[in-house]
Order: sequence, then structure tokens, then C-alpha cells
Amino acid sequence: MKLFDFNPTIRVIYGAGSLVQLGALIEELGGKRILVVTDPGIVNAGIVDRAVTPLRDASLDVFVFDDTSENPTTEHVDVGVAFAKAKGDIDLIVGLGGGSAMDTAKGINFVLTNGGQMVDYRGMGHAEKPMLPSIGIPTTAGTGSEAQSFALIAQADTHEKMACGDLKARFRSVILDPELTESVPKSVVAATGIDAISHALESYVSTKRNAVSCLFALEAWRLLSLSFERVLKDPSDTQARGQMLVGANFAGSAIENAMLGAAHACANPLTANYGMAHGEAVGLMLPEVIRFNGETEGELYEGLGVDALTLAGRVVALK
Repeated sequence: MKLFDFNPTIRVIYGAGSLVQLGALIEELGGKRILVVTDPGIVNAGIVDRAVTPLRDASLDVFVFDDTSENPTTEHVDVGVAFAKAKGDIDLIVGLGGGSAMDTAKGINFVLTNGGQMVDYRGMGHAEKPMLPSIGIPTTAGTGSEAQSFALIAQADTHEKMACGDLKARFRSVILDPELTESVPKSVVAATGIDAISHALESYVSTKRNAVSCLFALEAWRLLSLSFERVLKDPSDTQARGQMLVGANFAGSAIENAMLGAAHACANPLTANYGMAHGEAVGLMLPEVIRFNGETEGELYEGLGVDALTLAGRVVALK
């Protein structure tokens, strides 16, 4: 058995309607002046109002920064930091949205608290000062960013993606509310679902795989493989949406303990150079990587009775 260092620090709350617990979580963390990092689609869907109105009713100062987009860059982080500084003493950050919003929230936290530029935090453990407490609320079942200490931020000029990580950047609490995924367009469900599946599969065949990462990856794979096609065919399938959300979170935990591999390494240049959606780029590369790492595919098949390579191909076809 390989050595591992398992350091769980994130409180995870799952359940339909669990967004209502946001105020209590903020109170536990001592937040009074809250920065909510989100995107225009989440604002238009009414999710931001659902989250923010009870906070303001409780006399909290809440400031909404929604200038984020898919594949966030250092420019998004810089604009967010300037926004936060203009509002005064922010003491807690909420990342509300898909992986892009949550990664941007982490990026803002790095620079707002430790200064410098995003590039200064490329790699792991370069934040020397404490960071603000933060809460992650995913609205898609995809990146698993809420379970990770890394923010994936691209250089604005070259679009080269940088993984910037620190244990202090982890969200203190995470809310997994399947009701928040109801308004996600089918195309986004497909792309983010492919991403989550790739996280489970690729972390499982990673050379850094260990007992903890495999535990999360296998359960993520079970949940995702059972629910992905169901949720595409029937968006009203609440059970499937919940399984996707938890599966994506577990897959993110698998990444946190093992990292990824060639599918993501090959997908990032496709996103940077051709503007391809991250989930689509990963899905394009995933079947070949599974074949390349074929010795562990059999373990997935025998353990769960589902052929990883076959589902990877069906996933791309469904999109």
C-alpha cells in the first residue's frame, strides 16, 4: 500500500434546499462583510437572490461580484480583487457557481490577503499569510473545485493555465444543494458531467493513486456512471442530479489526494489555443488515456461491473 497524507478540513453539507443553511455557516465563521463571487448566468437564474436576500435581511453587508466567465484568467482575479478592495474590509468569501466562479473566488482570496499577482501562487503552498474563510456552493456537477485546495487560473495574455494551490485556500464549508442544478442547460450538464467522470477515472489511474484517492474515485465513478445518462435524458430526475453533485464532489476529493494525468494535460492546450470547453476537451482525450492506462481499467470493470472505456465513448457521443 502506498503512503498517503489525508488532511480533511472541509465541512460538506448535502441535501435539497440546503442553501438555506448559508447564513448559519457564515455566522459560525464570523462573517459580517461578505463577498459573493459568481457569474451572470447564476444571477439571471435567480440563484444569487435566493442566497443573498436572507443574508441582507440579517443585516449582513453582501457585495456581489459577477464578472467571471468560463476558463477564468488573471484579469478576472485582478478585477475581483479591485472590486473587493473598493468595498472595504471583506471578511468572508462565498464562491457560488460552477468551477470558474469557485476558482475565481479562491484566486481573489490569494491576492487579496497575500498581495502580489496570481502567478506568485503557482504551485503549492506559496501563501505565507492567513487567508479569508470561504464557502463553496457549486451549481453544476462538474469540476469538484469545492473539494480542492487549488484554483485553476489562466494567464490573461497566453491563456496558459496555472494550478495555484494552498491548504489555506480550501473552502471551510461546502453546500451541495441539487435544487441549484435545476436550471443548468443540457449542454452544460453534459460538459461538466464529462469533466466529473474524467476526474474519477483519471485520478484512479494516476501514478499517485493511493488508498484514500481510490476510495473517493471508485464511489464517484459509481455515482456518476449510474446517473449521468439518466440526468441527460430526464433533467427532472432529482435523485440523479443529487448523485451527480455528490459524485462530482467525491471526484474532486480524489483529485485532491492523487491529482490527474494525461487527459487533462492534453486538454488544457486545446482550451487555451482553441477556446474549447474544458469538459469537451477532456472528454475528447479521455478514451485514449484510459486505453494507455489500461492495466487499471480492469479493476474499475470488475469492481463496478461498468466498462470505463465504453462509457467514456458514450459520454462523448451523448454530447
